[in-house]
Amino acid sequence: MLYPAMSKLNAYIPNRYMLVNVVARRARQIAEEAENTGLHLDEKPVTLAIHEVADGKLNASGIDLVAEEA
Repeated sequence: MLYPAMSKLNAYIPNRYMLVNVVARRARQIAEEAENTGLHLDEKPVTLAIHEVADGKLNASGIDLVAEEA
């Protein structure tokens, strides 16, 4: 079961596909920042990213869903 509820998350990101992309990208950023600074995370990066969406800190504006080249 997803907490917070999908209906709350959909208020900021309109569909599940985009939600997965936004959360995954932000979770990678959080994990990289924690690794670079040596910071210990109390929760998993994905959980933190989902809560950022639920708090309205992340939305779909400005997100490019085209695969990035490495």
